[in-house]
Amino acid sequence: MAAPFFEFRDHAFSLSRPRYYNVRGKRLFDLAAVLLMMPVVLPLMILVACVAAMGGGQPFYSQLRVGRDGRTFRCWKVRTMIRDADAALVRILAEHPALAAEWQHRQKLSRDPRITRFGVFLRKTSLDELPQLWNVLNGTMSLVGPRPFTPEQCEMYPSGRGAADYYRMLPGITGLWQISQRNRSSFAERAAYDSAYFAQIGLFMDLRILLRTVTVVLRGTGV
Repeated sequence: MAAPFFEFRDHAFSLSRPRYYNVRGKRLFDLAAVLLMMPVVLPLMILVACVAAMGGGQPFYSQLRVGRDGRTFRCWKVRTMIRDADAALVRILAEHPALAAEWQHRQKLSRDPRITRFGVFLRKTSLDELPQLWNVLNGTMSLVGPRPFTPEQCEMYPSGRGAADYYRMLPGITGLWQISQRNRSSFAERAAYDSAYFAQIGLFMDLRILLRTVTVVLRGTGV
C-alpha cells in the first residue's frame, strides 16, 4: 500500500521549535518561484484577461478575504461569472432550496449557473487563480497555504486549534485541502487540513503540494 501524502498528527511539539521556514524561508521561496514563473505566466495572464474581457466588463475582480492574524486583504482573480454575480446568487438560493442547502454546507455550488462558458474552462485549469501571484508578491498570500475565506465565512470556520493555526499562516493559492478533499468535504472540515499542514509545514511539504497541484490541474479538477 502506498504511503499517505500527509498525516493528521498532533503538532504540540512544533510550537516550541524554531520555525525559520514559516517566518522567513517561505517568503524567500515564494518570491524566487514567482519571479522564475513570470516570463511564462505574464503573457498567459494577459491572453486570459483579453479573452475574459471579450464577454464585457472588467477581466479581473477582487474579493475581501481574511488572512494571517485576521487581517483582511483583496484577493484577485480572473472574472469567471456573469455580471452582478452576488445579487444573482441571492436570487438563486431563494428560488432553489436544494442549492441553498448545498451552499450552506460547502459554501460553493457544484454546478453554479453564474459561471460563464469560458469561466468553466478557467476554473477547471485554475487559470482564474493566476492574478493571485500579485497577492504573493505583495505579501498577503503564499504559493502554498490554507485557502482564504471571506469575512462572512469566519463564523463557519471551526473555533479552536484549526482557527488558531489558520491565523498563523498566510493563505495560499494552493494547499493541502485544495488538492485533497476540496470537492468532497464541507467548509467546516477544511480546518483539519489546515492544522495538518501547519504541523508539517516546510520546504519539502510545499514542494510536494506544488507538484501534486500540477497533477490536479492537468486532470481538470481545479485547485
